[in-house]
Amino acid sequence: MRRRDFIKAATYSAVGWPLTAGAQQAPSPKRVGFLLVGLSVESKEVQVFRRELRKAGFIEGRNLVLEWRSANGDYDRVPALVADLIQSNVDVMVHDSTIGSQLAKRATSTIPIVMALVLDPIGSGLVENLKQPGGNITGLSMMAMELYPKRLQLLKEINPQLAKVAVWWNPDHPFHPKAVEQIKAAAPSLSIELSLAAVRKPEQFAPAFSELTQANAQALYVVDDPIFFAHRGILLNLASAARLSAIYETRRYPDAGGLLSYGPDLHDLFRRAAIYVTLILGGAKPADLPVEQPTKFELVINVGAAKALGLTIPDRLLALADEVIE
Repeated sequence: MRRRDFIKAATYSAVGWPLTAGAQQAPSPKRVGFLLVGLSVESKEVQVFRRELRKAGFIEGRNLVLEWRSANGDYDRVPALVADLIQSNVDVMVHDSTIGSQLAKRATSTIPIVMALVLDPIGSGLVENLKQPGGNITGLSMMAMELYPKRLQLLKEINPQLAKVAVWWNPDHPFHPKAVEQIKAAAPSLSIELSLAAVRKPEQFAPAFSELTQANAQALYVVDDPIFFAHRGILLNLASAARLSAIYETRRYPDAGGLLSYGPDLHDLFRRAAIYVTLILGGAKPADLPVEQPTKFELVINVGAAKALGLTIPDRLLALADEVIE
């Protein structure tokens, strides 16, 4: 049996116990804490997570309590929110950021932790290896190194005359330096000159765009970060005002008016994160659950944004796109 089929089968056999046990004696509700740094509780991804838990028999208000904490894109708030979840005696913690996962692992060795959106679990020191993570943390890795040069290629295909690209990144993110190195390595073969915009806070967005304008950047490559994601409206408006064609890592940007994105399907990652939670609530140990890689990727193109920038998207890319937004 393939490992993925085994995990799926184990999930729904393991989670059958809440309904059976409930018929005999109502157990105490399970408590799941979810710390959101970039996303909101109302986001579509979170609703997918909730639906998967319901599908497995965990119903809010009956046998499940969901404890939500949101940092609203502010890393400075994360340590206190992690401590708050631990004090709330949750049975499992879920995180949508690398930094949140790191702080949680340092704060507790007993509460199981599920990674929903973490780029490099091994390099970030979260797990020993993907097949046997060890310790109290498991979940999903978003890392797909081949995507970094591919996104640069997509920008070049949209604009063959492209020569100067600004890379928008956060030096405080543990993985971003590696991502920037991958982009740097790909740039010469595409005859692209890079300028780096190191941005840590939303108040740095506008000054950074002024610098990009002075550097004559023609396009923008955004290495995604919960801070950028939480404040994507500001980022998108500045990119539009600067008339920069921009590529992002997740579809929420073109959904909100950005040009295009190419990266893992976040809905699928949140669905699979819920499966890990149900396995752990059913008695599985995080150390025994392999960390899985992304399996679904999506190219999303906003044709309206392209027209506003005076760009024509090649027919080949339109045919390859998973979704074209008019």
